[in-house]
Amino acid sequence: SLPRPSGVGLQARGEQRAAAGEPPRRPQLPCAAENHTPSKMAEAHQAVAFQFTVTPEGVDFQLSREALKQIYLSGVSSWKKRFTRLKNSILTGVYPGTPSGWLAVVIATVGSMYLHVDVSMGLIVCLRERLPNGCYLSLRNRTLLSAILFSTGAWASGVLLCRQMLKLLLSYHGWMFEPHGRISRTTKIWVAMVRVLSGRKPMLYSLQASLPKLPVPKVEDTIQRYLESVHHLMDPERYSQMEALAREFQKKTAPRLQKYLILKSWWATNYVSDWWEEYIYLRGRDPIMVNSNYYIMDFLYARPTPFQAARAGNAVHAILLYRRKLDREELRPVMALDTVPMCSCQMERMFNTTRIPGKEADSLLHVSDSKHLAVYHTGRFYKVWLYHGGKLLSPRDLELQFQRILDDPSKPQPGEEKLAALTAGARLPWAEARAKYFSQGRNRVALDCIDRAAFFLTLDEDACGYDPGHEGSLDELAKSLLHGQCYDRWFDKSFTLVVYRNGKLGANAEHSWADAPIVGHLWEFMLATDQFQLGYSRSGHCQGTPNTALPPPQRLQWDLPTECRLVIDASYSVAKALADDVDFHCFRFLDFGKGRIKKCRTSPDAFVQMALQLAHFRDKGCFCLTYEASMTRLFREGRTETVRSCTREATAFVCSMEDPDASPVECLQLFQEAAKKHQQLYRLAMTGAGIDRHLFCLYIMSRYLGVDSPFLAQVLSDPWRLSTSQTPQQQIRMFDLETNPDHVSPGGGFGPVANDGYGVSYILAGEHLITFHISSKYSSPETDSKRFGRHIRQAMLDIAALFDTPPRKMAN
Repeated sequence: SLPRPSGVGLQARGEQRAAAGEPPRRPQLPCAAENHTPSKMAEAHQAVAFQFTVTPEGVDFQLSREALKQIYLSGVSSWKKRFTRLKNSILTGVYPGTPSGWLAVVIATVGSMYLHVDVSMGLIVCLRERLPNGCYLSLRNRTLLSAILFSTGAWASGVLLCRQMLKLLLSYHGWMFEPHGRISRTTKIWVAMVRVLSGRKPMLYSLQASLPKLPVPKVEDTIQRYLESVHHLMDPERYSQMEALAREFQKKTAPRLQKYLILKSWWATNYVSDWWEEYIYLRGRDPIMVNSNYYIMDFLYARPTPFQAARAGNAVHAILLYRRKLDREELRPVMALDTVPMCSCQMERMFNTTRIPGKEADSLLHVSDSKHLAVYHTGRFYKVWLYHGGKLLSPRDLELQFQRILDDPSKPQPGEEKLAALTAGARLPWAEARAKYFSQGRNRVALDCIDRAAFFLTLDEDACGYDPGHEGSLDELAKSLLHGQCYDRWFDKSFTLVVYRNGKLGANAEHSWADAPIVGHLWEFMLATDQFQLGYSRSGHCQGTPNTALPPPQRLQWDLPTECRLVIDASYSVAKALADDVDFHCFRFLDFGKGRIKKCRTSPDAFVQMALQLAHFRDKGCFCLTYEASMTRLFREGRTETVRSCTREATAFVCSMEDPDASPVECLQLFQEAAKKHQQLYRLAMTGAGIDRHLFCLYIMSRYLGVDSPFLAQVLSDPWRLSTSQTPQQQIRMFDLETNPDHVSPGGGFGPVANDGYGVSYILAGEHLITFHISSKYSSPETDSKRFGRHIRQAMLDIAALFDTPPRKMAN
């Protein structure tokens, strides 16, 4: 229980100090284990439901009506959430059926009986005869009950039939391979049937049960696609060896592994996702900072308010509104072409989730609900309650709480400032330190507060954001969001919201629980709600009047011995070396955007991917395996698949661009063939016919069975020296970018995957802007992010020059 600071008392003490010639002091927030004075304890009693005193006359009980009221309201709020979840689970379980539909069937059946029409064809009579006869079940009651049972069975059968029909329809992917702008009659009929069976207003998880399972490709198809993807990247001798290994694997080892994999696909919801989460993410022992976590940025140009606490108040409130919609399943499922539903299961662990370090493998802790927020500012950790009286705090109340933290003059406890460096370093030391120093006492209580928080908030001391007068401002912002100071983000939380001193913000997200499009969905909602719905007052503060009677934020208390501080320092040294080695370059490409590319009748993604291939060849003088992330959320529990962008057609196009004897017409023809091939591979990946996830699962199965495969070992050891990803945008469409160009987002990025390679993320925001995020390592003599950025810019212009219409130049 914490004391509430009295505004009158603080003002009076300030006046006394001023009269005595002392400088005014900022109020200090209370700590969890602080010894309070009697006057402060009297105020703290108001937050306790009851207290008792043992006297010679007996036990004296004192009740606090206000505290009991708060407890009652909190209980009501909790039961409301439970009821809402129960109701939603029922509605989702019977979708596309509805309770009103069931009632209509019952009424129609009973009504037909009174008209002497037996729609059950004798089944109601059979049910009636099998019901027990008694004083409470007369002939009339048994007839009515039989009619209700028959109606329920018929209704449930109809629901199951609709689900199976929808699942069958969603297994059809021919629509994806049709030429752009030309839809066949078959696809039009298919679209109409999917829309009818999907219902008018599906809830977030209503269509999950209707999504098909991810199919297991044929081994021969996967191996053939793999050999095709590497043939042009290997010399003849090496390719001959790899082909021999592949054919041997296909003939001897693969059939057995494939049978077990098919068996798993029958039993499990998705034959890839659980192994992908465990072996790619949770079993990794290297630092997740830079190597796994990624970031996302604020509006590029707009700055809603200069006040840090106000921006944090609106942003946190908007995020909590999203969480409430998520809990109530009020969010509409993401639909491809506004028709085909995508899997939403990754959203379930967006909040109240933390990655827990383990000696051999990490795990994910997810709690059903959390009513507090963990906050970090200048080396100190705080707990901020998000509800008061059973209601969500308003943006103005949250601003007040965050301002109290900013005004708190207390110093960090020994070892507290860099404590979060444990989450930035290697996983094994963190797991051992957690078990040794954080398993009991106040350390366990404080760490549990962070683990079970809704998410993590950092009130950063720096001022970051895009500055037209500072060329490297976006580079600094990217590095700040990716790793910060290595101890001011809790990298294990599902995401850390970072709010800077100048009111700009961003986020760092942990990768194991979900992929970037999921966080992007939340981010779009938050930015739009912050700017276009909540807004700010003329003075730049959140709307409304704050409740100054709110209990202040609570300082978390730590007891970190010298040995623990040494572990923290060691983790910080590892993380600092990793962060200092990251060479990041983020730039805006303003010469043209998605609008210009569409006029060239080319896929914008294929256009950028071909530009990356051309830029990489000019940068390094060679081709390499290229990873482009594609999603498989058309299937239940689908996550990602790899598109191998460096195809034979792409290399032919790049070589023609570097050949002085090749004409622009020849280059353009080769570009169109390369773009067409890339689109084909992307569609195959999205429809479950990719290469790498199948080979990955075959490898894991081989390890379980104790089977050695030189082919699989070679495939999985090949490095991805160019790793790319496109950031999705306008998933929710809460505002129009054309009418609000200042509210465009530059997207986000990630660290380099290979020590001698590049990581490239890009977003085609609006019709006239493309933002690139390039990462590499200073320690590699082969890479230079700024140099690669210049090559990308020139490659984009050179490809655009192949088309007749000159690109439209945008003003900076």
